[in-house]
Amino acid sequence: MTTPTITIVGAGLGGLTLARVLHVHGIAATIYELDESPAARTQGGMLDIHAHNGQIALRDAGLFEQFQAIIHPGGQAMRILDKAGTVLLEESDEQSAGDRPEVDRGQLRQILLDSLPAGTIRWGKRVTGARALGGGRHELSFADGETVTTDVLVGADGAWSRIRPLLSDATPAYTGISFIEADHHDADRRHPVPASVVGGGMLFALAPGKGFLAHKETDGSLHVYIALRTPKEWLDGIDWADADKGKAVLLEEFADWAPEIRALITEADSALIPRTINALPAGHRWDRNPGLTLLGDAAHVMSPFAGEGANLAMFDGASLGKALAADPGNIEKALSAYEAELFPRSAAVARESADSLDVIFNDEAPRSLVDMFASFAAPEAG
Repeated sequence: MTTPTITIVGAGLGGLTLARVLHVHGIAATIYELDESPAARTQGGMLDIHAHNGQIALRDAGLFEQFQAIIHPGGQAMRILDKAGTVLLEESDEQSAGDRPEVDRGQLRQILLDSLPAGTIRWGKRVTGARALGGGRHELSFADGETVTTDVLVGADGAWSRIRPLLSDATPAYTGISFIEADHHDADRRHPVPASVVGGGMLFALAPGKGFLAHKETDGSLHVYIALRTPKEWLDGIDWADADKGKAVLLEEFADWAPEIRALITEADSALIPRTINALPAGHRWDRNPGLTLLGDAAHVMSPFAGEGANLAMFDGASLGKALAADPGNIEKALSAYEAELFPRSAAVARESADSLDVIFNDEAPRSLVDMFASFAAPEAG
């Protein structure tokens, strides 16, 4: 039996997990990644890795012990504040259920990178075209003029996937919420006021339509998301490269907030990075197309407010890897089985994410979020 060629576009957590699970089963894959190197850009902040999906994927990948070694002690602590700085809810790491430990995204990605054979990833490869050749085979074209053909093509290339159009006309839509990201380095020593506001884990400081989501990272820095419900045109109309002007605009938006919370803006010592929060329709799916599928954000990008994006991407990758390994000679059976579970799973989480976005930023915030956490803790009737 001839082993099929498997091509993955995108070296995010989902694509790396797929390649690793295939490798565990003795199946080679090649990943093509736009970034020039693993260090081409920062990888974002902390991730909570869930017992029911992300941790399962890491077990399937044979990397659970390495994952446990990078867990951030105290990272599951959480607090909710109103705009006056009043603490409405606070949980220590010890009070949490313990099934969503926090890790640094970059460290987790490095574990996956280190687990793959040399040459698995082709860096600096920008996809410029993808087309079906018939019989389930596909051809990829790259900006450097190279073309490759493959038996299995997997789009793991994120929200603005170049592979998705082969399967679906859907494109992510703006949710109405934008983030401006900022960092405070060496926070306990250099930024004691912001550090005291955030605490040792996750912070939600909210009012209707706006707020701060922040967490303390393993290197002692604070990663802050300044959130606003605003038209996309407003975000695009500000020169965020000018940090002083950007901070002035944000301070106007949070003019009536407590000074210690406003310090999350004034004391930021990194660039201000604007990001729109986009999502595909909650029930996004496609018809079975021979030799082709998607995973992670390429399949189901959603807002981050259920905390499931990275977990789902890794679980997708592990599930697809196991399906392909179970019967390498029957690609269509494997892809059909994978998608039959993918669609309802991702639809349910996307709806949860959309509902959480509303809870966090609705007219009752932050009380709405406090009530949501209280409902999670309430014992079931009967």
